[in-house]
Amino acid sequence: SGDYYNQGEIRKKELEQSCFLLGIPASDVTVIDHRDLPDNPAAEWDTQLLATFVLKHIEANNINLVVTFDAGGVSGHANHISLYAALRYKYWCLEILILFLCLGCHVLVLESVNLFRKYISILDVPISCLLPRDALFILTEEETEQAKRAMRCHRSQLLWFRHIYLLFSRYMVVNSLRLL
Repeated sequence: SGDYYNQGEIRKKELEQSCFLLGIPASDVTVIDHRDLPDNPAAEWDTQLLATFVLKHIEANNINLVVTFDAGGVSGHANHISLYAALRYKYWCLEILILFLCLGCHVLVLESVNLFRKYISILDVPISCLLPRDALFILTEEETEQAKRAMRCHRSQLLWFRHIYLLFSRYMVVNSLRLL
């Protein structure tokens, strides 16, 4: 629930505001508040438990595409990396693999890039176009502004380095992904 600084309720509301700006109704957002899945940049979450929550959400909402972090978690955040591990878990567990195949659900993982590429914004487009990937999303100026507005809804998390992220991150403009 984003309660690392005891701001869980604030962050839930910020998430709903952000999703609303992106056209995602609050009814499609699931916030998990579980003692074994603490919001903590150093905590590795239980893969099987997290995979169970993710799978329930996929089934309940008839989701056919999941976009998540890769093994680097984009920022190295342990919780982000745990999400990747939980989705990879489906390949290790035959029961979950069969269910994913029956649901027709695919998983794309967002490519983590080095610090230089991460902060060259639109200048990363030619590099991303040349490198192998399964999907490449290049946002229009309007989409980038919408993404920035959505990010600004997370006021409790807008520390100085996230303002730099909003200005210079390639992830605000270009995202390269691979199928899991």
